[in-house]
Amino acid sequence: MTGSHERIDTSTAHSARVYDYILGGKDHYPVDAEAGDAMCRHWPALPVHMKENRRFMHRTGRYLARDRGIRQFLDIGTGLPTAPNLHELVQEVAPESRVIYVDNDPIVLAHARALLQGSAEGATAYVDADMHDPDAILESPQFQSLIDLDEPVGLMIIGVLHFLIPPDDRRLVRRLLDPLPSGSYLAMTIGTGDFAPEEVGRVSEEYNRQGMPMVLRDLPTASSFFDGMELVEPGVTQVHKWRPDREQDGVDDRAIAMYGAVARKL
Repeated sequence: MTGSHERIDTSTAHSARVYDYILGGKDHYPVDAEAGDAMCRHWPALPVHMKENRRFMHRTGRYLARDRGIRQFLDIGTGLPTAPNLHELVQEVAPESRVIYVDNDPIVLAHARALLQGSAEGATAYVDADMHDPDAILESPQFQSLIDLDEPVGLMIIGVLHFLIPPDDRRLVRRLLDPLPSGSYLAMTIGTGDFAPEEVGRVSEEYNRQGMPMVLRDLPTASSFFDGMELVEPGVTQVHKWRPDREQDGVDDRAIAMYGAVARKL
């Protein structure tokens, strides 16, 4: 664990820790809080937006486990553990489910090792890797031992794509999808400035100033990531509109800067 702490850079903000701060968590540093405060000044709706992005993950995880029978998941850019986590949701549906989390922040790593304990029947593992190096994920001992490529996989890329700069974005998503068998699913959220362009644009500029380059995408661009796949209804939509439950009624569209969709690999 010592090695992980030695890698922690407390002089610059990190997206996972900024996310934790804005959502009211405790696993961040002053630099992350300062960055989060600056972003919320630009766009006060940011906490609502982040919560709805998390709820999208909850709904899609349950959907894939309950309605599509997916029993193995690869979650890219996990972030800091905030209950309920993906493994808790899917193992509640099917205790034998296997979940691999991937992130590259040492604080996330430390918490994941301590907190991400799965069911006795299933398995939960953590890979310390960056999505910019998909081969490190796919060749990891955890992936090799827990993921059966003869069975469909749920690939979750939630709240990550806006930190991937073109043209790497499509290559990286495709590299993770390519080894997965037909019948696998991609659940992904994609940042956009379509609904509050001025405010979200300022947040994007703040992320860039903090050393976290961000790219926002319009609906046609967001939709193109799912080309060649079979979209699950309602297709590509703002995350709070993807099969919402009652508690999410009344969310202002202008408060959500994220498209989301689930699609099946043919």
